[in-house]
Amino acid sequence: MSITIKTESEIEKMRVAGKLAAEVLEMIAPHVVSGITTDELDNICHDYIVNVQGTIPAPLNYRGFPKSICTSINQTVCHGIPSNKKLKSGDIINVDITVIKDGYHGDTSKMFCVGEVSPHAKRLVNITQEAMYLGIKQIKQGATLGDIGHAIQKFAESNRYSVVREFCGHGIGKNFHEDPHVLHYGKQGEGEALEAGMIITVEPMINLGKRHIKVLGDGWTAVTKDHSLSAQWEHTVLVTENGYEILTLRQEESTLP
Repeated sequence: MSITIKTESEIEKMRVAGKLAAEVLEMIAPHVVSGITTDELDNICHDYIVNVQGTIPAPLNYRGFPKSICTSINQTVCHGIPSNKKLKSGDIINVDITVIKDGYHGDTSKMFCVGEVSPHAKRLVNITQEAMYLGIKQIKQGATLGDIGHAIQKFAESNRYSVVREFCGHGIGKNFHEDPHVLHYGKQGEGEALEAGMIITVEPMINLGKRHIKVLGDGWTAVTKDHSLSAQWEHTVLVTENGYEILTLRQEESTLP
């Protein structure tokens, strides 16, 4: 495993990239409404990323991915490809943004509720966000990757949800995906020890039903096997000497729950 410890100048570039990624989610929020297509969301984000921010949408053409953002609706776990499908009231959707600025990546995602969603869907969205925060709060120099995964798994399963295991968080920097793999399940004290200067993503995918998933024929879209709802939130996080710094924090998160 080859984990890169970022220099101060690299950390500053990651702060900039992270802030820009967060701003895309803030910008798109008013557009995530019933009747809009995910293709339209992709076009709005692409235009903003390229023409307003002067950044690069990292997903576009990454290993053949055809769009600039990922849009994962209802039972789609992750890597949903924007299409002409219209959002409707009651949908939950994850919008996943990664931008490249000055060669460095900022990666973040957020769940949106379209119109009036069911109480069980809203609860899944909220519990998944809280699970992400609990994982992030384990981050400090000397803690382990297992501490992050354990906190997420324990909380999700205590709420009778399941944790997807096929996908995980990751190191990030000049490359979209770097070491280490950040599992969202595990045991306390196990796995790689965290060091100040590491930058990772924490991005749990939590299912209302069983944890099992399948990837559709497009090679990207992952869905729950039992057709149950799935939710995901993601932040890019710096390990500091005294704890952590969320590089993709949005204004609405100024006070963490």
